[in-house]
Amino acid sequence: MLFQDIYRIISDKELIGYLFQGLGNTVVITVFAVLIGLFLGVAVAMVKIAAEHSKAMKIPAVICNIYTTVIRGTPVSLQLFIMVFGVLAIPGFKVYAAILTFGINSGAYVSENIRAGINSVDKGQTEAGRALGLSWGKTMRKIILPQAVKNVIPAIGNEMIALLKETSIISWIGATVGTITFDLNAAASTVNRTVVNYLASGIVAGAMYLAVVYLMILAVKLIERRLGKNERR
Repeated sequence: MLFQDIYRIISDKELIGYLFQGLGNTVVITVFAVLIGLFLGVAVAMVKIAAEHSKAMKIPAVICNIYTTVIRGTPVSLQLFIMVFGVLAIPGFKVYAAILTFGINSGAYVSENIRAGINSVDKGQTEAGRALGLSWGKTMRKIILPQAVKNVIPAIGNEMIALLKETSIISWIGATVGTITFDLNAAASTVNRTVVNYLASGIVAGAMYLAVVYLMILAVKLIERRLGKNERR
């Protein structure tokens, strides 16, 4: 019965179409959230690092510390509900509020990954750059960050994968496009209106998540290899 229902889902153009539409929406949400997360993560990490060398950055660093502490210390589901039904309770804005929520959440984790990557670079590199007459900013941009990037790629890749899976909770807020529920997890619920076998639709949706995650893992490994080859040259 289970295999029959799985076959029915993947062989029915309308049902599998719902799932592929949901998969596409999930990828779009993830991409935009990742971009927001990377922007915030780099900005927050640089502020925290700069605060170690400049008194003027102390207050911004405190704000950044509060941001990372609050975001990392509370469930993303709670953040999503507050953003959608409180901060941005605008009709038709649920999907955009969700993207912003996931981006802000990701930024807190990315910032710590990047900061750890920068701190992993030998401090002698910074001292050498300053000895050559480079400003702190140029030293960071031309010497430290290129080395730090290689160190943080695996962690950033793991964060992207976690973010992709976290987007499954968007169905909790009832985000829709027309009559179609928005993400892959919600699309599986739509399929259940026709095929009343939650396990079957869950397995097909899970296989789709797994396929995307596997492609992301391959992409991260490819980037690591490219960076490794460039370093050897």
